[in-house]
Amino acid sequence: MKLRQTIAMLVAMFAIALLNAQSYPAKPIRFIVPFAPGGGSDIIARILSPHLGTLLGQQIIIDNRPGAGTIIGAEVAAHAPADGYTLFLGITGTMAINPSMYRKLPYDPVRDFAPIALVGTGPNVLVVHPALPAHSIKELIAMAKAHPGKLSYASAGTGGAPHLAGELFKSMAGVDMVHIPYKGAAPATVDLLAGQVQVMFAGMGAALPFIKSNRLRALGVAGSKRSRALPAVPAIAEVLKVFEASTWFAVYAPAGAPPAVISQLNAALAKVVALPDVEQQMTAQGYEPLFSTPDELKTYTASEIAKWAKVIRDANIPKEGG
Repeated sequence: MKLRQTIAMLVAMFAIALLNAQSYPAKPIRFIVPFAPGGGSDIIARILSPHLGTLLGQQIIIDNRPGAGTIIGAEVAAHAPADGYTLFLGITGTMAINPSMYRKLPYDPVRDFAPIALVGTGPNVLVVHPALPAHSIKELIAMAKAHPGKLSYASAGTGGAPHLAGELFKSMAGVDMVHIPYKGAAPATVDLLAGQVQVMFAGMGAALPFIKSNRLRALGVAGSKRSRALPAVPAIAEVLKVFEASTWFAVYAPAGAPPAVISQLNAALAKVVALPDVEQQMTAQGYEPLFSTPDELKTYTASEIAKWAKVIRDANIPKEGG
């Protein structure tokens, strides 16, 4: 009798879950972006959202929650109801770097989130001031080795993705360059343009205007392959094998979201990122569409956490928060 009751209960639960999935979504969906409007993550979210909303038959409402190195937005998303009506746009820093940069986080990128899909990548690009007599990655490495500690590279702040890209480059190339942290990408770029620093890993979208106007020279793209935005610029991986320091973008839900809903969202996002209009908009901004299954994103997130933890550890970067 107990076995029959248990089976009946499981069948009822499955039927309820199936019914909920079939009626999903029944109301607008909130899409949390941990940055202010206008940044790269916000641009990606606003490119995807109209098409995703059309496919799902509901409005996707962008909820910008900037602050504390994306921690504020991630915390809000992690503690939201796991009903499929809150989505989160996670990036490299939020999901892979922060766990090793902070002693305490109000969220866990693995425990508190259900992976849905990778949706895009924004390869950083290594740029130098035009006065620097290095026109390739090999020449830059040779110069840095000939003059250890003489070259300086800027970043938007200690522990951010551009800083860690520089540390990964130093480690893999076996060179010594001095890190100069700034309070944001804008002042770092200003000093690079003025020649106060010589090297910088910059976001593709922000760097493109300066590269095209010859105010900065691009030596290499930090993705695994060349970027469609700069097809003539080689990937750093062509010199330093397996080098990759891209900013990736992925969609997550709070942990515990119904598996049927996760599958539905993944299928919808697969169609969205394959749209020619989406590809065109992303490429124009220096980004490229990307896609994965939930399991692939889960594996990738774990590998990125381990990768950046090693970079941070090897560079002796102190943790924030005490």
